Amino acid sequence: MLTEKQYNLLMYINKINKEKGQCPSFDEMKEAIGLRSKSGIHALISSLEERGFIKKLPHKARSLEVVRLPKFKPQSVIEEEKKREESIRNGSVPIPYYGKIAAGLPIEALADETESLCVPYEMVSKGKYYALKIEGDSMIEAGILNGDTAIIRQQDQARNGQIVVALINNDVATLKKLYKEGEIINLIPCNKDYEPQKYHAENVKVQGVLSGIIRKY
Repeated sequence: MLTEKQYNLLMYINKINKEKGQCPSFDEMKEAIGLRSKSGIHALISSLEERGFIKKLPHKARSLEVVRLPKFKPQSVIEEEKKREESIRNGSVPIPYYGKIAAGLPIEALADETESLCVPYEMVSKGKYYALKIEGDSMIEAGILNGDTAIIRQQDQARNGQIVVALINNDVATLKKLYKEGEIINLIPCNKDYEPQKYHAENVKVQGVLSGIIRKY
């Protein structure tokens, strides 16, 4: 029986191979199954190769071919699928609610998973998500207002220009646009009254990318 991560990676590789005719990149694999490092992907690929589920094609970029698929799903995958099916029927799904995050100056990162928030299933149909309440006005020009609830897709990579939750010095979190220049991370507010924040890349960890906003009137 495969582990949940082995199974999810195998099925993702198979899906992308069929859709695009080539294997996904390591960064795409990391994002798809929520791993932080390429070494973790390498380990999963090695285990799948050893068990005869995939093989590497020599002298070819993105050279992974799915040889066979498993007969059984991991129990955790079955349970997750049942939850998803129930969510589709109900039209909503609970995600962790982590409290407040500053859209102005950084505040202490909160990660209390004792609370949850039900959101429309369509907003969180793929991947893992969590919710944060916005406090501050530094992102108003991006349409993100004080008191809004941000729906965040959990991942540790982001493209330039994406709005991210950035954890700074393993201590404080903020919601900003991200731009990376070499080893420098620029966290850019969307309000002309605020100055960009600049950090060395080793001091910033992407905790997720903005997926949607919920607002009460």
